[in-house]
Amino acid sequence: MRTALTIAGSDSGGGAGIQADLKTFAAHGIYGTSAITAVTAQNTLGVTGFAALPADLVTAQIEAVMSDIGAHAAKTGMLPNAAIVEAVAAAVEALEIPRLVVDPVMIAKSGDRLVDDEALAAMKAELLRRAFVVTPNVPEAEALSGVAIRSDDDRREAARRIAGLGASAVIIKGGHFPSDDIVDVLYEGERFMEFRSERVPGTSTHGTGCTFAAAIAAQLALGRGLEEAIPLAQQYVAGAIRHAPRLGRGHGPMQHFWRSPDSQ
Repeated sequence: MRTALTIAGSDSGGGAGIQADLKTFAAHGIYGTSAITAVTAQNTLGVTGFAALPADLVTAQIEAVMSDIGAHAAKTGMLPNAAIVEAVAAAVEALEIPRLVVDPVMIAKSGDRLVDDEALAAMKAELLRRAFVVTPNVPEAEALSGVAIRSDDDRREAARRIAGLGASAVIIKGGHFPSDDIVDVLYEGERFMEFRSERVPGTSTHGTGCTFAAAIAAQLALGRGLEEAIPLAQQYVAGAIRHAPRLGRGHGPMQHFWRSPDSQ
């Protein structure tokens, strides 16, 4: 059976973070394992608090999984401080974790900040160069690249700069651009590709970034390349929003099990 590891924070509301990642892996027929970096208290309205785990405990979780079950792909999510970022980067290298998808989670859907400035600096210095692909949204791409993104040209320049930090490929998501469709831009090997998908209306969008990155990791674990994985991940997220269970009073969760794994 194919396996994937998520290294991320726990969302008590179940819509994002570790919970979203494991649901996404399962929905793709992948056996999911996890290393929890932080515990958050949150729901659809926002984050009311969180605590980071000790960095050595994060490392111990990763080592426990990789020494026994292994992983065909992995992804990172919330890495709240520099010590955890550095520990994860070191583990990825030492354990030769393949096909690492770095989702540079910085701000929750509610607007709550989830990482500090030192963690961002460590991510740029230590983690991105170990990434198979990085999947920032526009605000995250601005923070990583230092480019104010106002146009497609800006987004391409930001992708180049992020790749310059060592990432093999960069996907800058287009959800923050005001348009009828969502256009995600892939920069890989000195070339750009655009992937267009429909924008599904509604407020059931909690965990879309986590879910998209986890879907990419699942497709990579199944042996697909990025050009094939991206449109499949887009379709999966759109369907999960469309079939959302309409829970909570804020940005609600999606329905991760809206189709059978056999339909992949």
